[in-house]
This record gives sequence, structure tokens and C-alpha cells, in this order.
Amino acid sequence: MKILLAVDGSSHSNKATEILIQHLALYKTAPEVLLLHVHLPVPNVHGMGKVISQEMIDRYYQEESEEALASSKRLLDKAKIGYRSLMLVGPIAETIVKQAEADGCDLIYMGTRGMGGIKNVLLGSTAIKVLHIAPVPVVLVK
Repeated sequence: MKILLAVDGSSHSNKATEILIQHLALYKTAPEVLLLHVHLPVPNVHGMGKVISQEMIDRYYQEESEEALASSKRLLDKAKIGYRSLMLVGPIAETIVKQAEADGCDLIYMGTRGMGGIKNVLLGSTAIKVLHIAPVPVVLVK
């Protein structure tokens, strides 16, 4: 079994990581864990290339992703859970689902900010969008 754990460095991601760790004991054999952070693309503003190089943007993505992955990595390391980490850039929900499909994941775990009800309808939610478009089960941790 393969599980994609999508994180953003928030307390909600940490909670999802903790719940995943607790639930791993329920599996007959230890699942493979893919720890994923997706970064929104930096908008391409006219003339931006004169001031900011692609190398600078790539370094920004890398630094932000390392920070977002750090707490979940620490939790998984402490629990002695093996994982592979990955940083991608793109529309968040779609990229999570696409990577889950590409890796043959059987399950997606992720935190939800728990805004609830009408706010989700008005603002949308990455977690809710993943839930709707994913072809595999999604565990949302509040």
C-alpha cells in the first residue's frame, strides 16, 4: 500500500502526520509513505525576468518546501517511519491528485483547516477539492 501525505507545514498538517503515524500500526505491512508539499507557481509578471531569475524562483520554491516539510519529517523520523519526500509546483489540489495517481497511491492523507460550512462554499478548500477529484480514498484530518 502507498499513502500520499500532503503537507504545508501548518499545525493541521502536523495533526494529519500524527494521525497517519497512529494508524500505520493498523496495517498488516508497513505502507510506503510519500510526503508531498505543493507550492503555488510564482505569477509570471511582465518584466519580472529582468529582476528575478528562474534560479532565484527555484531556490524560493526549495526553501519554502523544505520549511513546509520539516515538521512532518521530524515526526516521521521520530516514529521511525520511512518515507520519500517530494516538492512540486502547480495548482495544489490537482497536483496532489496527479502525483497520487502517478505514484500509484492507494490513499491520500491531509489536514484541513476546519473552516467549515458556508466558508468552504464561499472560499473553496484545497482539501474539499482533493476529496472531490481524487480517484482514491482521502483521509481529511481536522
